[in-house]
Amino acid sequence: MGSVEFMHKTRWQDLPGPVRNQARRCLLDTIGAALGGRRTALSRIVHDFAAAAFGGAGATLWLDGRAVSPPGAALANGMTIDSLDIHDGYLAVKGHAGAAVVPAALAIVPVDRGQPVSGQELLTTLVIGYEIALRAGVALHATACDYHTSGAWNALGCAAMTARRLMLDTIQTRHALGIAEYHGPRSQMMRCIDHPTMLKDGSGWGAMTGVSAAMLAAASFTGAPAVTVEAPEAAVIWADLGTRWRIVEQFFKPYAVCRWAQPAIAGALALQRDHELSLSAIERIEVSTFHQATRLACRRPTTTEEAQYSLPFPVAAALVHGQLGLAQLDGAGLRSPDVLRLADRIDLVDDPALSTRFPAERVARVRIETTAGVILDSGEVTAPWDAGCPPADQELIEKFRELAAESVSMARTNELLDVIWNCAELPDIGRLIALLSPPCDSADTDPARKDEKRAHANAL
Repeated sequence: MGSVEFMHKTRWQDLPGPVRNQARRCLLDTIGAALGGRRTALSRIVHDFAAAAFGGAGATLWLDGRAVSPPGAALANGMTIDSLDIHDGYLAVKGHAGAAVVPAALAIVPVDRGQPVSGQELLTTLVIGYEIALRAGVALHATACDYHTSGAWNALGCAAMTARRLMLDTIQTRHALGIAEYHGPRSQMMRCIDHPTMLKDGSGWGAMTGVSAAMLAAASFTGAPAVTVEAPEAAVIWADLGTRWRIVEQFFKPYAVCRWAQPAIAGALALQRDHELSLSAIERIEVSTFHQATRLACRRPTTTEEAQYSLPFPVAAALVHGQLGLAQLDGAGLRSPDVLRLADRIDLVDDPALSTRFPAERVARVRIETTAGVILDSGEVTAPWDAGCPPADQELIEKFRELAAESVSMARTNELLDVIWNCAELPDIGRLIALLSPPCDSADTDPARKDEKRAHANAL
């Protein structure tokens, strides 16, 4: 099936059962990341920027309620997802589609819903966005000499979904993809790894660019052909479109930090658990891992972005707190004496053998030396929740609940969970948009949420 035909003609009944379920899982997980990230400084800044620079109608800012244009909503909501590095990803592209595809898919559903959009149509559109974006990413990595942020290629997935929503014809759709590719943010990812800031992975800009590209194409704006889609050398990447479903090859994240640090976190926690290791018994920690992960070298981050692109700090924070969410990676969490003391005792070792296995595998080996001189060795550890060993539905649901507790009440969390998990039965997704629109709930005025967070803190 050709790419344009796939975008416009794919229907819910064409999707295999596992693909349908994965679309639901990705929707839940990505919205959970947005709920968890909404209280970050990054999200606050970009929401205010979008309201000022993208005023208009047609979409809303999540957990805010202000009306903006669809490109503005895609930008702000996408960057909010990116603000907390706990959303899904794909090994082959070393990046993320959902952080752009999900906010773009919801931004292009008219707020007034004169023509209702069903849950099945939303999920089908998401699958199309993922499949186009991930293949564009694979093609870009195969043809470009630099490692670009996800916005460089997930913009094409957003353009494809918007072209479908606007019912563009074949020529207009090709122009939309070409505009999205040309203007997609081809920013170098390693610059953000080495100098962590609010730039993150470019997904918000990719979402905004993709939505804008299709809107421009609908108005007869023209663009050059998308090389990552139409170049002869990319043909093999697109040949299995509609038969191989890359969305089911995605990974999920249990921790709110860069995926490259997650094998080391898992290895350290396993040693702590298996040996009932107290923090006072740890003399030093050595993490052998692939080269790119050793670039996550910041030991004493001063911002949540630096903490999310660190390896020593989140390993130490996980050992101290038993979890890694916004509370552990922001504000007072960055100043924890126990975490900082432990982070200073972690050494990173660049292992060439493990580097040769990247990006197909992310592997680390953790050795903990105790104060008694005993060496505990984790052996080789891969990142949790890879496609080969995915989380169960219930694990993703519990993750959603934990992330949602950062911003919304228990009652609203339960309703969001019900609407998203049963999305395929909705004749109109207006309820989902309505639930996402109002501002964050206050922990100070919601007794249920206060009790929930107090019980969680006591459990730690």
